[in-house]
Amino acid sequence: MPNPFHIAFPVDDLDAARAFYGEILGCPEGRSTNSWIDFDLYGHQIVTHLIPGACRKGDAEGGAVDGHNVPIPHFGVVLDMDDWKDLAQRAKRHGITFGLEPQIRFEGLPGEQATMFFCDPAGNALEFKAFADMKQLFVKQ
Repeated sequence: MPNPFHIAFPVDDLDAARAFYGEILGCPEGRSTNSWIDFDLYGHQIVTHLIPGACRKGDAEGGAVDGHNVPIPHFGVVLDMDDWKDLAQRAKRHGITFGLEPQIRFEGLPGEQATMFFCDPAGNALEFKAFADMKQLFVKQ
């Protein structure tokens, strides 16, 4: 994998973060203390930091994308289509509430992609997407 990214973000409950990222999303846990936890999110390092009162549960601003309002900020990973489908099924099995149900957007257009949005227990918005043709990732209209 070329250059994995690193992101650190606040959570208000490390046990809930551990259950969500570790058990539901299946992210292996790395180092941790009583105030933060490293996770391997598909080869990328994400770090949940316990910051009481810093979370914005459900009040992220939205941006218009393909006729949908998507939460801003958000982060996630571009997966291959099989991993994306597996994650969508896993999220459904665990009763995750989707902000945007798993679907294809920009259908028939440059950049056609599978996408889904949901939040972690602290309200951090996540997007996972996949392309049938990865060459479409940065294609211009």
